[in-house]
Amino acid sequence: MASICKVSNPCFNSTSYGSRSSSTPKFVVNLRSSTFNHSLSGSKLSLVINPTIRASLCVKCSQADGNGSSVKRTTLHHLYETQGQSPWYDNLCRPVTDLIPLIDSGVRGVTSNPAIFQKAISTSNAYNDQFRELVQAGKDIDSVYWELVVKDIQDACKLFETIYDKTDGGDGYVSVEVSPRLADDTEGTVEAAKWLHKKVERSNVYIKIPATAPCIPSIKEVISLGISVNVTLIFSLSRYEAVIDAYLDGLEASGLSDLSRVTSVASFFVSRVDTLVDKLLEKIGTPEALDLRGKAANAQAALAYDLYQQKFSGPRWEALVKKGAKKQRLLWASTSVKNPAYPDTLYVDPLIGPDTVSTMPDQALQAFIDHGSVARTIDANLSEAEGIYSALEKLGIDWGFVGSQLELEGVDSFKKSFDSLLDSLQEKANTLKLVSL
Repeated sequence: MASICKVSNPCFNSTSYGSRSSSTPKFVVNLRSSTFNHSLSGSKLSLVINPTIRASLCVKCSQADGNGSSVKRTTLHHLYETQGQSPWYDNLCRPVTDLIPLIDSGVRGVTSNPAIFQKAISTSNAYNDQFRELVQAGKDIDSVYWELVVKDIQDACKLFETIYDKTDGGDGYVSVEVSPRLADDTEGTVEAAKWLHKKVERSNVYIKIPATAPCIPSIKEVISLGISVNVTLIFSLSRYEAVIDAYLDGLEASGLSDLSRVTSVASFFVSRVDTLVDKLLEKIGTPEALDLRGKAANAQAALAYDLYQQKFSGPRWEALVKKGAKKQRLLWASTSVKNPAYPDTLYVDPLIGPDTVSTMPDQALQAFIDHGSVARTIDANLSEAEGIYSALEKLGIDWGFVGSQLELEGVDSFKKSFDSLLDSLQEKANTLKLVSL
């Protein structure tokens, strides 16, 4: 169960929210976790009062319901209100009511993926009752998986419905991904997206489609059908431009007179870029190469934001705006730091800009709430980003290779998580059937 222990006279962490004084008690929420994982299990929220006094609450995946207690005025609110960036949470598990304290603390949406569901379903007993009912009803394992997932998505959509309504469809989304087995199947992806959208049946759901070459036409088709999409696994500028074009093509092909309810985000992955590029730089081994470690991802992200600004301007875009079209917002994904030598807000603080989204797993969210800096940074020094990008090319870093390699790894990772979960569910079903005999 999620609960909050209120204390009097707390003060803000000045490094993350600025100096304020008031006699009214205010709170800074700080996610604490001894080990990082993609579930809320084991995480703690603490109210920062001073370095020696803390009160805490636990938010975890369990079978109990969250109580909806309110935590006010955090760095996440400040981020959205002053910089126009929406903080989302990259995790989902049961009970979804455990998201309530996070929503109260400023989280404005949720992203999920096959790896997240693999961990949530395989490590929690909160799914057992529904699982047993589905198996005993004769459902096959694929159907069982989607029933479990769709219930979580629907319940989460309900929690974010107020944000969705208040922002006129600008925020409050919950993302669910089509089967990763379809990453090379254009038409299969379209059919899966149509089915999943109808199955969830919530206005604030995003259907996630990977930005693989075969799925670029799928994105256009799904958008043209009026289905909102989260395009995921974007690792390169060239593929990102193709994603934007697919969105614009889809809007133009829709035939809808009102485009205001067809929205999209483009999930541009960051930390994984540095993980791969750093290895390549270490192989080169020169002082110049080593000095560029940890800089590739954010440099490419800054150039992606510049591309975003270019593509969503001019006559073509203005014609769509007249029909109510909304920009396909850039969403920063893979924001947790993989290299412990790097600052833990490396992929959050430097990527702040208007009309963007930052989806953060526990580790990144914890760090940003505790000591993140809120300021417009994404386009603060575009020339420096261009210089880093070019310097990496001159050293022999092939951005095309980086993008394709990371895409292959990402798709493969999600496929393995998906297949692993289905295998474990089948074993569990077989055991359940044997016990029933």
